[in-house]
Amino acid sequence: MILEKKKAFSTFAVSKGLRSTRQRDIILDFFLSTHQHVSVEELYLKIKATHPGIGNATVYRTLKLFVEAGLAREILLHDGQTRYEHIMAGEHHDHLVCTGCNAIIEFEDETIEKLQNEIATRHGFMIRSHKLEIYGLCVNCRK
Repeated sequence: MILEKKKAFSTFAVSKGLRSTRQRDIILDFFLSTHQHVSVEELYLKIKATHPGIGNATVYRTLKLFVEAGLAREILLHDGQTRYEHIMAGEHHDHLVCTGCNAIIEFEDETIEKLQNEIATRHGFMIRSHKLEIYGLCVNCRK
């Protein structure tokens, strides 16, 4: 899966006339090895520990390229913080977002997906994509 995403990004970069850079490759490796929703700052701090020559602006620009290439999705939280997650082909999930600690819980629910499709059909609407984010307090913040 990781190799496929690397190849997909390489193909995208070539199609945009972008040259291959070691910095982008490093950022992609770190991003693909992360299994959570990360902000630019969080990813930058992980990378900086072993690659201090890569700047925050480079991480930001590269994440934007990953989104454009279809490898990542931006999630804008209620506090204005943008986080990034990988996009897995054929996979879809929704999010519970804690307004206390900004935790993000992924979930899948067949009933919700079916209901969304039924509503779209009823209105003659063709869904291309969608996202569901439910905001509230997680169990830890409710204590």
